[in-house]
Amino acid sequence: MAPNNANSPNIPYEPLPLSEFPRSSVFQDSPSLQPSGPSTPTPDRTSYVDDPITNMPSPRFLAAALYQGDDLNRISYASQNTSASAVPSAQGSSVYALNARSGQPLYDSGPDGEQGPGDGAQSPLYLSEKRAAYAAPAAKSKRKLLIAGAALAAVIVAIAVVVPVYFTVVKPKSDAAASSTASSNPASPSSTSGTGSPSAVTGGNGSKITTEDGTTFIYTNPFGGFWYWDPNDPFNNNAQAQSWTPPLNQTFQFGVDRIFGVNLGGWLTTEPVSVPALYEKYQSTTPQAVDEWTLSEAMAADTANGGLSQLVTHYETFITEQDFAEIAGAGLNFVRIPLPYWAIETREGEPFLPKTSWTYFLKAIQWARKYGLRINLDLHALPGSQNGWNHSGKLGSINVLNGPMGLANAQRSLDYIRIIAEFISQPEYRDVVVMFGITNEPEAPTMGQDQLSRYYLQAYQYVRGASGIGEGNGPFISFHDGFLGLNQWAGFLPNADRTALDDHPYLCFSTQSSAPMSNYAQTPCDSWSAGFNTSMSAFGMTAAGEWSNAVTDCGLWVNGVGLGTRYEGTYPGNWPVVGNCTPWTDWQNWNATMKQDISNFALASMDALQNWFFWTWKIGNSSTTGIVEAPQWSYQLGLQNGWMPTDPRVASGTCANQNIWSPPLQAWQTGGAGAGQIAASVSSEYSWPPATISNAGAITSLPSYTPTGTVATLPPPTFTVTSAKSVQTASAGNGWNNPSDTAGEMVGIATCSYLNPWIGPSAAPPSPLCSSAAAARAILQPRVTPFPPRM
Repeated sequence: MAPNNANSPNIPYEPLPLSEFPRSSVFQDSPSLQPSGPSTPTPDRTSYVDDPITNMPSPRFLAAALYQGDDLNRISYASQNTSASAVPSAQGSSVYALNARSGQPLYDSGPDGEQGPGDGAQSPLYLSEKRAAYAAPAAKSKRKLLIAGAALAAVIVAIAVVVPVYFTVVKPKSDAAASSTASSNPASPSSTSGTGSPSAVTGGNGSKITTEDGTTFIYTNPFGGFWYWDPNDPFNNNAQAQSWTPPLNQTFQFGVDRIFGVNLGGWLTTEPVSVPALYEKYQSTTPQAVDEWTLSEAMAADTANGGLSQLVTHYETFITEQDFAEIAGAGLNFVRIPLPYWAIETREGEPFLPKTSWTYFLKAIQWARKYGLRINLDLHALPGSQNGWNHSGKLGSINVLNGPMGLANAQRSLDYIRIIAEFISQPEYRDVVVMFGITNEPEAPTMGQDQLSRYYLQAYQYVRGASGIGEGNGPFISFHDGFLGLNQWAGFLPNADRTALDDHPYLCFSTQSSAPMSNYAQTPCDSWSAGFNTSMSAFGMTAAGEWSNAVTDCGLWVNGVGLGTRYEGTYPGNWPVVGNCTPWTDWQNWNATMKQDISNFALASMDALQNWFFWTWKIGNSSTTGIVEAPQWSYQLGLQNGWMPTDPRVASGTCANQNIWSPPLQAWQTGGAGAGQIAASVSSEYSWPPATISNAGAITSLPSYTPTGTVATLPPPTFTVTSAKSVQTASAGNGWNNPSDTAGEMVGIATCSYLNPWIGPSAAPPSPLCSSAAAARAILQPRVTPFPPRM
């Protein structure tokens, strides 16, 4: 979504107080409403639908131990490794030694007064750092002690001036080179001549950042997070979003560490509600822009304004590096990025701008790495559409696992899942892209749960074929619940390696209420917490991939272009008038009470869901009014105007007596013992393909593809590494993690007939399917040779 104000001021974040208040002393809640929870599907399916609180300061370098010798620099941030074994962990270095995740406050009283957790010198970190850094002093006369003290004071003053500049602006070449050596996935030039390299750059709260285009801004992160970017070591994973979130070179413990995330909706997959200005321009054209399909057609015809290149401008400006910095500074540690299939390729008749959004997803990886954020890549739009909504690419019918092209479109979608999995499982990217939502919001009530389950298992096998089995090998695989409810997936795929269940609990797309915002203070607790806690035990890792602050469907194009709202009775169907939407959208006139009521709802949602991704980070301004017209969907706008918490940890305890699930997950659920050992009987139960396709019949009568095409491998980014005497291109992978996977891409058979992939379920399949009985029709997906086990 487009920025609300490109020059908006930085948001001040106050440190979290080291105290807890009983909920009753903070909130005076009215009785809550009782909408559907995560175990109950939304009635209307026609619509669009911890750590302890620590107050840890920014990391400080142990100034008094800057040097271990005349020429040898003390280990610091640039010498960390992205593996767990080669060198000390981030918390073991001089930058992090004072930043242990002990749950106790840290203090910094200057270069000769560092303190760790605990009370002053009683801190174990304080003592261990001092003992390691300084030899025991010899006995001296009083005069000598005074002289030594004066000299030491002079040195301290000099260090106090030099060190901040040193660590936030320049790092000596020797340390930068050490960083490249120590990183588990360093940029590896094909040849080198010379040992020097430009300095690595890092910084914490208050540091100045200069982006690739020369733009500068001040990094605001009061939570101990720091950024790290060394152009000569572009795959260095030292950055840390906050003190309570593991840096990228350490394992994120799903089920123990909490996901505080936001979606970057509307960026690489556009939709009218998120980026209205893109669509408003084409409301009087033919076709009218209502989804990215018609938007692309309208733009392509508008050559005077740049045609489809207007989307490139959108990609470049809607989300920038500064957004990633602000997300980390807001206490968030994950971004969920919707990506469409046309980031990989398009086929005949599909009007989307092909392959271009992938370039910007690569930028997202770079920026996430720089600010210590992790990515949940969400395959948001499939060929033929998996739900018929505008955010799937084309508004209309469902053509994945439904209708005469339902099998062929599913085969093609599985190929795209495989192609993405091969890329993100490479060592250069797997510590940043740690989750993969394989299909956003498939309409299971239409497809059938059996058919979707088989599709999920086949997708799982493709991802694990690319990544291998076990912790650290590729991403968690996220399955959306298909609007069936979390409870319908209890026990699905026991012993599957690192899978997660995704639910999108929205209140606004069902029955509307005239109740004020204050009435919803405990609604998320009452409606969602039990279902999510139960699912953590019954399935395993469970997260809310989307939720918002909206309790009505008010807002510009929340339901889609021209579809009105249920709240005002203008949505298609029989919807009574409940009220006027203006009070729900006129955010510029919201008073302190309204803002606090929304904040209370947000806190309750965060606590009830435990692991979550708010939809969405930003909503773009309307080109007609110049402001955001769907305010309860924008996290950024809420931060700027006071209705979103500046620290998501304060949500803890908002839901009283919710019986929060207790970690950890079982070993096999996080890639440990037993992971990947799915029983043969389970694999047989969900074998691919299904015997029938919804609204189409037996698969033997339906068009299908064959694995004889050239695979559309995703290209890596290009990084240039400069040493003292040469300039080289860094090794960034070849886009394909498993060299044993040589199967072709699913494509049409020359002698067989196919329908338009978006034809709809009412069309009859081609007859005859193929011109002769000799035409081989490959219904089964190709078998992928699993990734060799890592020793």
